Amino acid sequence: MDSIGQNPSSAPSVSELPRVLGVFSIIGIVVGTMIGSGIFINPPNVAKVVGTPEIMMAVWIVGGLLTLFGALSLSELGAAYSHAGGIYVYLREAYGPMVAFLFGWSLFIVIESGTVASLAVGFSTKYLPYFVDLSPWQSKIVSIGLILALAAVNYRGVRKGAGLMNFLMVIKFVALIGMCVLVFLLVKGTPRNFLSAPSGAGPAGNVLSNFGVALIAALWAYKGWETSSYSAGEIRNAQKKLPVGLLLGIAAVVFLYIAANLAYLYVFPAPVMAESPHIAADVMQAAVGPVGASIIALIILMSITGTCNGHLLTAPRVFYAMAKDGFFFRSMARVHPRYKTPHVAIVVLAAWGAVICTSGTFEQLFTFVMFGYWIFMGLAVGGVIVLRKKRPGLPRPYKAWGYPVTPLLFILAMAFLTVNSLVRTFWNSFAGLGLIAAGIPVYFFWKARGKKARA
Repeated sequence: MDSIGQNPSSAPSVSELPRVLGVFSIIGIVVGTMIGSGIFINPPNVAKVVGTPEIMMAVWIVGGLLTLFGALSLSELGAAYSHAGGIYVYLREAYGPMVAFLFGWSLFIVIESGTVASLAVGFSTKYLPYFVDLSPWQSKIVSIGLILALAAVNYRGVRKGAGLMNFLMVIKFVALIGMCVLVFLLVKGTPRNFLSAPSGAGPAGNVLSNFGVALIAALWAYKGWETSSYSAGEIRNAQKKLPVGLLLGIAAVVFLYIAANLAYLYVFPAPVMAESPHIAADVMQAAVGPVGASIIALIILMSITGTCNGHLLTAPRVFYAMAKDGFFFRSMARVHPRYKTPHVAIVVLAAWGAVICTSGTFEQLFTFVMFGYWIFMGLAVGGVIVLRKKRPGLPRPYKAWGYPVTPLLFILAMAFLTVNSLVRTFWNSFAGLGLIAAGIPVYFFWKARGKKARA
């Protein structure tokens, strides 16, 4: 068994993943995983909280900038440690194996498995019914079927998983651009909606507090960019290509999100937009009539499929890295002799996601651990600062632009989200801490098992 916490770059390994992914595949993972259903759902929530179009657009711009700041830092870490596992590896090198394990533990127990489950359930219960009526048990079968089908694709090769990712990314990116173009060409909207009415006023309350609450919704829509780091061990010349693909992908999503919000505002002023439960469908109906809702449903179905595929493509690499360090079942580090994928990790994640699909508890669990997600993201970006001090001689093919300002701004944003979660949803956040803390005895179990195996 590999020694616990050893550096994969220098240690012999019984199995390695082939480096076959290029820049376009990284962009596909970033864009495809980020764009799910958030841009179709969250804009009215942002508008309702802040009230004015100027502040609403500022929220999306600031959210995009913070995402870019986080990506700049992770790019430095990804260039320095271009191994499978991404954030798990960065946390291990910066803070030690226990923090890294707790991240991987949270990722496996609910963050990634819960994400896969919630996406699959959303696919079958919220958007597929636009085209076909399904009973509750049929919806569960479709949800599980989607997970298993995508797992089968990724099982059979990273090229196949990335190819599907690229295909769906191009389709939904073009579709969203097409939606914006159709709105500006066909709808008799007005650019006056981009500015507040002279007598307009936003919601009562603290402007900064409202901005912060709205920023949470925007950052949720931007979530997913970090998953590309998990597949760093399969990227050709990852030291150069991971930062390029990560930054280009995020820049594309920021552009698209701003364009989509402008399209929504062009049709509906912010107060009307805030009351729309299905803003994208309402906007498309204004552009092309009743068929607009079906078009949006189809786009969202493709978006969800791509996002779900992205998580099944990338997350198993974290569990693979954990197993190589001796902190997970050894079988999770196996690489398929023919397909060259961490096939056991893919199967286990898909199976656990399917179980959560049928349990009906995934939404609560996911809410619990999102509190931990903000903590780990802040710690990961903080790893840039820690490793600059801890290992000043570490080769850094790429250095974070704007250091130390950009990582510090991102860390402050994550700290705000953590505190906000504690204040607004104390018991859910406390439960999230409990679920993370439950991984501590599991960590010591694996550590003791590793020592026993080496004795």
